[in-house]
Amino acid sequence: MRHWTHIEERGIIWGMQALLKVYLLFGRKVLQVFLYPVVSYYWLNNRKGRLASQQYLQNVSACLPDKTLHTGLYGSYLHFISFANAIIDKLAAWSGAISLQDVVYDGRAEMLAHLSQNQGLLLLGSHLGNLEVCRVIAHLGKRVTVNVLVHTKHAEKFNTLLNRYGKAGSLNLIQVTEMTAATAMLLEDRIAAGELVVIAADRTPVSNQKRVAPADFLGKTALFPQGPFILAALLKCPVYTLFCLKQQGKQVIYFDHFSDGLSFPRKQRDALIQVCVQNFADRLQHYCLQEPLQWFNFYDFWQTDDE
Repeated sequence: MRHWTHIEERGIIWGMQALLKVYLLFGRKVLQVFLYPVVSYYWLNNRKGRLASQQYLQNVSACLPDKTLHTGLYGSYLHFISFANAIIDKLAAWSGAISLQDVVYDGRAEMLAHLSQNQGLLLLGSHLGNLEVCRVIAHLGKRVTVNVLVHTKHAEKFNTLLNRYGKAGSLNLIQVTEMTAATAMLLEDRIAAGELVVIAADRTPVSNQKRVAPADFLGKTALFPQGPFILAALLKCPVYTLFCLKQQGKQVIYFDHFSDGLSFPRKQRDALIQVCVQNFADRLQHYCLQEPLQWFNFYDFWQTDDE
């Protein structure tokens, strides 16, 4: 199986822009008429994605023996349809159609305490739920800039798209293929300015495959990146996990305290990073089991070698 970055971003910018225009002109119901056939076609023609989806759902089902969960082809189709709905929610977030009334916060008080002191934070996100709802985080009590680290080659184009249509706060996408000294300095400045930095902690690094650590996740061993935790130690700031799930028609944003600040003394470095990786994997598993169909990694997540 290939590394996840080998999944091509075919026409991603013009495609998202076209979908966004349909959404703005005609609304969600009309967009679903267009989107569902596309997703169905993609599901039919994406064998690797179907297999990865089924593998994930089977692992979830083993952790939820008292809950009925479709784990075969039908289950994977529902998983892809959930992804289609997440795309629509993504577009709604970009356009500003998701308002504060559509969002419920859990664990916001501690976040506000930090922000009221103009203290920046690092948020560990994932591909569970919809991180695009980060746009409404700008209304946590005062306007705050949210910086999201992404691996897409199209970060600048996405920023242009977001700024053209966005109405819900300041969101910057920062393209990061590898963490350089210049990137670290940039992020230190953002943290010092009281801004939020968001990084996904559930995908292995693009350029350095050695900076990974194994963790138990949904009953099997998977590789997680060390980078987000090393970055946290460099930034010397409080760390929270961030999960946004759609539950009962609302976008529920969960902020969970992870650390007041990470530090990795040389002699204990590997062991302490391993603890952080496992703690994050446990947190991710907790929320995956709440909304299994909202985790969107359609590749072999439990691949632990270079085959």
